[in-house]
Formats: sequence, C-alpha cells, structure tokens
Amino acid sequence: MMTPVAIDTFLFDLGNVLIDWNPRYVYRTLFDREEEMERFLTEVCSHDWNLRLDSGRPFDEGIAELVERHPDEAERIRAWRDRWPEMLGGPIPETVELLRRLHGDRRRLFALTNWSNETFPIARQRYDFLNWFAYIAVSGELGLVKPDPAIFRHLIGRHGVDPARTLFIDDSAVNIRAAAQLGFATHHFTKPGLLREQLAGWGLI
Repeated sequence: MMTPVAIDTFLFDLGNVLIDWNPRYVYRTLFDREEEMERFLTEVCSHDWNLRLDSGRPFDEGIAELVERHPDEAERIRAWRDRWPEMLGGPIPETVELLRRLHGDRRRLFALTNWSNETFPIARQRYDFLNWFAYIAVSGELGLVKPDPAIFRHLIGRHGVDPARTLFIDDSAVNIRAAAQLGFATHHFTKPGLLREQLAGWGLI
C-alpha cells in the first residue's frame, strides 16, 4: 500500500532506534541484584534526572546534586559520567541498513535526539553513519527536549522540514504523539523489521 502523502524526508530518533544505549550495561556490573539496580535507576539516576542532562544541564552539576542527596551512592552516581561510553552497545545493524538504503536513494535525512551535548561527541566519533544526516538536532545543544513541540518547530522553521512530507521515527510513544499533533507522519519504532515493512508498504524503499 502506498502512502497517501508524498514522503520525501525522514526524521530519525537515534537512541534505541539506530544506536543501542542502555545504562544497565554499566550498572549490572555495579549491583549484585537486578532489583537493586532498577531501584537505583528509578529513584536516583532517574529518567527525569537524565532528561535534564539531555536538555543541556552540565554533568558536573547534575552529579553533584545527586551525590549531595544520596552520599551513600556517590560512586555509582559518578559512574554515570565516568563510564558513560560503556552505556553504548553499538549500532542497531538492521536500522542502520535501512538508513543506508534511504541515503543511497538520496532521501532527505534528519535526526532529532534527546542527548547531552557533553556526550554526543562520543557518538559522533564512533558512528560514521551519523554523517549521512543533513542535520542532527541535539537536545543538549538546543536546550530543548522531546516531546516539547519547540524542538520540532526548530526543524520546521530553521531547516525546512515539512511535517506533511516527513516520516518521524522514534521509540517513545509520547514523542510520537507530539510529532503527530504537529502533522508529521509517524512510526513508533519497536523492531527494525516492522519499520522495514512500513517503508516498503508505503513504497519508500
């Protein structure tokens, strides 16, 4: 089935769509019990705390705040910065191959990622396929994070991204909803195979 609207632009999330990122790669080595690790990642180095780092908050400031609140966890908290590169599990090969095909077809490619400006250069250095994007909107550089509509409008207003002609691909349902409300076509990413099926079904690959 062909897509009812001509899609000529693709907007990819990076983490857990193209790049495997998971703090558990580090914290499983720091805890004896899985439930203790999950408590730490829920109550100490939490999603909301990390989102503030992704919005541009300095690591030193964020780490210091948590160490003051949880002094008994200081070593594990500091590991979030000191061992951050170990949280990268590598590229997700099947999705990178889809990106390669789109790049080879000279499609317009953009990326929109919640990522700290302090750690994104590590990914830039590791993954050559990031050079295939015309532009990568990094939340930590912009001071905006998904699902804030302002970060999508940054791409729309300053980089000529037309939502009606753009497929947004993200693993977060809340980010997908935010993009859909702005008129983007969307794919809620769960598996590379399902993305491949949608792209093929719409005649995009």
